[in-house]
Amino acid sequence: MKLFVVFVGLAISVSAAPKGWPKEIREIKYLSKVDNSKQPALFFAPTVRGEPRPLLVGLHSWSSDYRQNNSPYATWCIEHKWNFIHPNFRGPNRQPQATGSERVVADILSAVEYAKQNAAVDETRIYLLGASGGGYAALLMAGRAPEVWAGISAWVPISDLTKWYAETSKRKLKYSRDIELSLGGKPLLGTKAEAEARKRSPITYLARAKGVALDINAGITDGHNGSVPISHSLEAFNLLAAAKDRLTAKQISEFVCTAKVPQSITDAVLVDKTYGAKRVLFRRQSGTARVTIFQGGHEIIPAAALHWLGKQQTMRAPKNE
Repeated sequence: MKLFVVFVGLAISVSAAPKGWPKEIREIKYLSKVDNSKQPALFFAPTVRGEPRPLLVGLHSWSSDYRQNNSPYATWCIEHKWNFIHPNFRGPNRQPQATGSERVVADILSAVEYAKQNAAVDETRIYLLGASGGGYAALLMAGRAPEVWAGISAWVPISDLTKWYAETSKRKLKYSRDIELSLGGKPLLGTKAEAEARKRSPITYLARAKGVALDINAGITDGHNGSVPISHSLEAFNLLAAAKDRLTAKQISEFVCTAKVPQSITDAVLVDKTYGAKRVLFRRQSGTARVTIFQGGHEIIPAAALHWLGKQQTMRAPKNE
C-alpha cells in the first residue's frame, strides 16, 4: 500500500515497511544533496508532541540494502520513542557509487537532515549503528562528519579496504571482487584503485574522530569463521587511543592468529550483561573511544550496542541570541 503525505511543504511517497519490519516503520524517499536524487530509506518518528527525541541512524551490511532486516534497531526505537532512519546509501558495496564513496557520505548526512526536518530530533543525541559493511560505513562517518554524532557503535568493521582486499583475495572470498568493482580495479601499490581505496577507508580519517564517543566491537573468531579479521577493529582503536593505551603490533598479530587474548595483556575482564551469553574477553577505553572483543564471530549484539548508545550525549554550548 502506498500513500502520499506532506512534510515541510514537500510531497513525499510513503509505503509500508518491507516484510519482517515492525508495522510502525514506513518506507520513504528523501533528497540526497550530493546529486539531488531521491534515495530510499525506512523511517519512524514517535508521536511525542514538542519533545525532541534521540535519532538512530541504522546502516545495512556490505552486500545488503536498506530493506535488510535490522528490525531489532527499529523495535528498540519504537519502544523507547526514538526517531529512526535506515538509509540505502547506494546499496550493496559492489559498484563505484557505493563502498564509502562521496555519494555514500552525502546520503547518510542527508538522511539525518531528513529526520531533523520531519521529526522532533534531539540534536545532542544523534546515534549511528552498523555491523560488517555497516560498521565500515559507521567508522568512515566517524571521521568524515565527527561533529554530527553523539555516539557511534561499529561492529566487526572493515577499517582498511586495501588490507581487506589482500585478506579476502588470499581466502578467495567474493568480497575481493566487490572491492575491484567498486574501485575500478585491484588496489595494488601505486594504482588509481589503491588511491581510491585510501579515499574510501576509515583509517584515512579516523584521527579526526578523537572526542567522538566511539564503540568498536569484534568477535574473537572473526577472520577465522568470519570475513573480517579483528585487526581492523584493534587498529582503528589505536588511531584514536593515547599512546599509553595502544596495542602493539605483536599483540594485534597474536589476537588475530590465535583467536585468543594475548597473555601479555593484563586488562581486567569485565562482566557486561548487555552482551548476554557472549562473554566480554577484552575491553580497553582511551578517551571517548573503546574497543571490545567478545566471545563470538562476525556478528552484532544489538542490545549491547543500543544500551551503550542510549547513554551517550553531546554537550553543546547555547547559541548566542
